Amino acid sequence: MTAEAGFRGYQRVGENITKGIPDMHEAIDCYREVKEGMYGSLGKTMEGYNQWPCNPQNFKELMDVYIRLCTDLSRKIMRGISLALTGSPEEFEGGKAGDAFWVMRIIGYPVVPTADGPGPTNDIGCGAHTDYGLLTLVNQDDDITALQVRNLSGEWISAPPISGTFVCNIGDMLKIYSNGLYDSTLHRVINKSPRYRVCVAYFYETNFDTAVEPLETCIQRSGRAKKFERAVYGEHLVSKVLTNFG
Repeated sequence: MTAEAGFRGYQRVGENITKGIPDMHEAIDCYREVKEGMYGSLGKTMEGYNQWPCNPQNFKELMDVYIRLCTDLSRKIMRGISLALTGSPEEFEGGKAGDAFWVMRIIGYPVVPTADGPGPTNDIGCGAHTDYGLLTLVNQDDDITALQVRNLSGEWISAPPISGTFVCNIGDMLKIYSNGLYDSTLHRVINKSPRYRVCVAYFYETNFDTAVEPLETCIQRSGRAKKFERAVYGEHLVSKVLTNFG
């Protein structure tokens, strides 16, 4: 992974940084491909094409199908959320997310090292953070509990895998659109299992160049005060990407 590749490709253990601390995971990062000049200066940082492993040979083909399925599922979930928030299932179509950007990370979490063992002693697979877009579909190993979310009491609780399901996180852009009615999920990963853990996270976003601000219906439903300022998704993503890698 390099800046020249639009931050796409493989990153080694410890290269991803959360709040200044290296994360103990490795990953293959993919984004919806951005052609040169597609979003002008806004998209310059993210211009590039995904780098796929050559082994297995059908890896790209399989992941292309998986991404299409996740995109379709996410759009359906967002139609339900739209209906709940505004009374219309189509609020997040068109200029908001009708041409949705996406991100996918295939993440591997090594076994946590012991204090007297070799290697780094940091046990945080991924530090506490919220996701950037609308929602995230987390596909995790069925038999390893490592994902934790913080509840309203400030306690970290586990999100045990349930076979055949995704964990769905709310992202920052949906928090803004809903004026806080939907809060973005603060979460982290600590792999205390004696085995390597794999997670595939698919991030469904707004249109790349969309300016996001609270919906009027949500302002009315949440105390009639606008709680969040306008944010352009692409600017938000780029600001995170540029501080996430050591």
